[in-house]
Amino acid sequence: MGEKKRKVVVTGACGLIAGQVLPFIRERYDLVLLDIRTTDRSGQELEGVQIADLLQPNRDAYRHHFAGADAVLHFGFVRAQDPQDSDARFRAEYANIEMAYNVYQTAWEEEVRRVVVTSSNHAADYYERLILEHKHDFVYPDTFALSDNFYGWAKIAYETLGFVFASGGVGGRPLDNVQIRIGGPRETDVARVPKGDLVRMRRALAVYLSERDMAQLYIKSVDTDDIRDEHGVPFQIFYGISDNPHAFWSIVNARKVIGYEPQDNSEIRFRQLIAEHIEAALRKTE
Repeated sequence: MGEKKRKVVVTGACGLIAGQVLPFIRERYDLVLLDIRTTDRSGQELEGVQIADLLQPNRDAYRHHFAGADAVLHFGFVRAQDPQDSDARFRAEYANIEMAYNVYQTAWEEEVRRVVVTSSNHAADYYERLILEHKHDFVYPDTFALSDNFYGWAKIAYETLGFVFASGGVGGRPLDNVQIRIGGPRETDVARVPKGDLVRMRRALAVYLSERDMAQLYIKSVDTDDIRDEHGVPFQIFYGISDNPHAFWSIVNARKVIGYEPQDNSEIRFRQLIAEHIEAALRKTE
């Protein structure tokens, strides 16, 4: 008999990021796929999805999905119906924080070992403009998180709320918590930069995250037994980027704590496009 698979709950299973990770984990884990719909963003039916509204304050409506689970991968996300409306954006992000609480609390109540949350680089995006203007050098996972928008603010809230649970602040029992600050999980960013714009090219190269590297981050965040920090709290923030020489976010702790070994490198992956951008920039100076 083979080793019993871990039961892993996947929230927001029909979303974009979950869709990139699922092909790598379908055979590895015993998955429970949850969403409020059964089709992905292209309208295709996603096999095995069960309907669950994790915004419901009555957790008894969905706690059975969490029962006996080893881990939760939280991809669930509420999008503002009118992204141009400030109130609508705030209310949507406030709902996202409520949903994160429901996931954490249900996982804690059902004695799930670990929750791995899809956060974002936008949790500290205030520094990015400063970096690109050469006013700041680098951002680490423990750099004080600052954002100038509701989306980033909500990600900060996910993270700090996760620390409350990881520290044992709820009921005196810690809930392991990993926050993955996703970078740029697209193959098109460098190509979409206007030719010769080396600042925007640098940004695209810095944040690149290949699908296999992203999947590795999630898998190792689930499978690593001990993620405790230097104070014994099972809480980590990992930046989700590949092995990019242009990077301005640190992945040192991901390498150390979970053995993250990114396989892809944006300078190698996009070397032809880089050459075209440099040639275009040189022509502008002639």
